Amino acid sequence: MSPEVTSLFSGFVHANLADRLRPKDFVTFFGQEHLLSSGKILLEMINKDDIPSMIFWGPPGCGKTTLAKIIAKKTKACFVDFSAVNTTVKDIKDVIAKAHVNVAMGVKTIIFIDEIHRFNKMQQDVFLPYIEDGSIILLGATTENPSFEINNALLSRVKVFIFEKLKDSDILKILNNAIKRGFENINITITPEQLSLIAKNASGDARGALTTLEMIILNSKKEKDGVVVVEDHTIAQCITRKMLMYDKNGELHYDLISALHKSMRNSDPDAAVYWLARMLEAGEDVLYIARRLIRFSSEDIGLANIKALELAVNAYTACHYIGMPECNVILTQTVIYLSLSPKSNSSYLAYNLAKNDAKEDGSNSVPLWLRNPETKLMKDLNYGKGYKYAHDYDNCITDMQCLPEKYKNKKYYTPTKYGEEKQYRKDNIGDNK
Repeated sequence: MSPEVTSLFSGFVHANLADRLRPKDFVTFFGQEHLLSSGKILLEMINKDDIPSMIFWGPPGCGKTTLAKIIAKKTKACFVDFSAVNTTVKDIKDVIAKAHVNVAMGVKTIIFIDEIHRFNKMQQDVFLPYIEDGSIILLGATTENPSFEINNALLSRVKVFIFEKLKDSDILKILNNAIKRGFENINITITPEQLSLIAKNASGDARGALTTLEMIILNSKKEKDGVVVVEDHTIAQCITRKMLMYDKNGELHYDLISALHKSMRNSDPDAAVYWLARMLEAGEDVLYIARRLIRFSSEDIGLANIKALELAVNAYTACHYIGMPECNVILTQTVIYLSLSPKSNSSYLAYNLAKNDAKEDGSNSVPLWLRNPETKLMKDLNYGKGYKYAHDYDNCITDMQCLPEKYKNKKYYTPTKYGEEKQYRKDNIGDNK
C-alpha cells in the first residue's frame, strides 16, 4: 500500500467496514423480505417486542446476527450477546441467575447465541428448563442445519426461521450504501459495473462483499486531486483472493449438497464426485456430507440394495475416526457406489403415505387380536383373541388383518422391479427367501 493510501485511511484502517456499517434498524437492512416485509409474522413480533425463543438458520453474511442486534436495540428486554466459540456453561448459568432477578422485576431477558451449532449437547441442555419456565428467551444464529446440530429437546422449544442467501441486487444496495456512508470525506470513483462485479462475486455474502470492497479501496490509487480511483486490475486481484477464501467456507452449502444428492439419484457418478470435491475443497463438514449419504441410502436406494445403508453408516464412522484429508477417498468410494446402485424410493413413498393417514386420523383403534392381554381384565375384553401366529402357517403368512378397519385395504408399500427389491413383488411374495 502506498504512503498516500495509508495516510488517507489511517483513521479507520483497523475498523472493519462490515461492523461499522451494520444496520441499526430496518432502513438499511436489505434482503429477507420473506421474513421481514410488511405483514410478516417475524417483523410483527419484533415491532411488538414480543418475540419467542427462536433460531435463525441461513448461509454466512445473510443478516442473521445483524437482525439479532436490531432486536437488541428495539427491545425493552435485557439483551445478552454470546458467541458459542468462547462461552462456557458457567457463563450461561451466571446470566440465567441474573435473568431470575430480572423476572422478579418484570424484565425479560433475551440471550443471543451466535454460532449456536458450536455448543455441545450439555451446553444446549442448560437452557431447557429456563426456556420452559419463561426465565429467558433464547435467540440463536447458525449456518448449520438445526435438525442435525441442535438437540431435539431444544429444537422443540424454539421457532426456526430460515434465512435465504442475499440476491445480487441486495448486495449491490449494501455496496452503494457503503460507498456513501462507509468512507467519510473521501471521494471515490467506482463505476456501477465494477460494483456489480463485486456484488456478483460475493455469492450472497454481505460481510464478504464489504470486506472485498474495503480491500479494493484500501489498495486503490489516490490521484493528485485527492480522488481515489478504483481500477479493474485491483478488483480482479481482490476478487480472486476473496473467492479462494470464500470457497473454503463453503459458500454454496445448500446448492452443492442438493447437486450431490440429485446426481447420485440420477446414477451419475462423475457429476456426484465433482460436487463432492467441490464441497470437500470448500471446507464442508465431512460428517455433514456423510449424514446426507446415510439418508440417501434409504431414501433413494432402500431395498433395491440393502448394503447401501451399511456402507453409508460405515463411511460416517470412518470419517469420524480419521477426518480430512484422509477420508476424502472414503466418501468418494461411497458416493460412486451409491450412484451406481439400483434405486428405489418405495420406503420413502410408503412412509409418506402412512404419515398422511396417521396425521389425518391417529385415533384408529388397534384391532383386538393384535393387542397383548397383559391382565385378566384385558383377556375378558378379548384382547389377543383371534391372533394368528405366522410361524404356524405356510410361508409364515396368514390372512389376519393387521391394519385398522378404516385402512384395511390400503397399500402403503409397493416394491419396485429394481435390484434386490424385485424379489418382494407380489408374484414372489411367499417364497420366504
